Amino acid sequence: MTDDSESSAKLLADTQTHLVAPGAAVLRMQMTPRRDGTFDGAWWPRSRNLETQLPDLIRALTERLGPLARIGLDASAWDVHTRHVIVDGHMVRIDWSAVDDSTMLITRGRQDIFSFLLLPPQTDASAARAAMARAVQDGNSASAAEILSATGITST
Repeated sequence: MTDDSESSAKLLADTQTHLVAPGAAVLRMQMTPRRDGTFDGAWWPRSRNLETQLPDLIRALTERLGPLARIGLDASAWDVHTRHVIVDGHMVRIDWSAVDDSTMLITRGRQDIFSFLLLPPQTDASAARAAMARAVQDGNSASAAEILSATGITST
């Protein structure tokens, strides 16, 4: 069993100045009055094991956004494809797609959707920081593929 301080999702406002513990999943969100960029945040899980990565992400997002209803994920990015996950007594539905577009959609309520850049687990730390910063930049109109390409990240 790993120490929670090393395995839990870290919600960081600034990934440039905060140290990231080895094995920690990193979540970066930018909450602004206007949501005019492509992404509301970025997530850098540290493995393709959904069962170990998703609960801490859900806890971090629930703390920031309130209860989540659904998470949309690309099937090719994960080893396990479950239909839902229960975290702290709350069930969150998992919607799977085969789009392979390096994005994750979070639904809160019926129509409130947040879009996240999803980084591959093997991503280099400096490239991950650059991609996360670009994803949450106000007015960013770049797609996930454009951000990954610009920061030298490959999806495999």
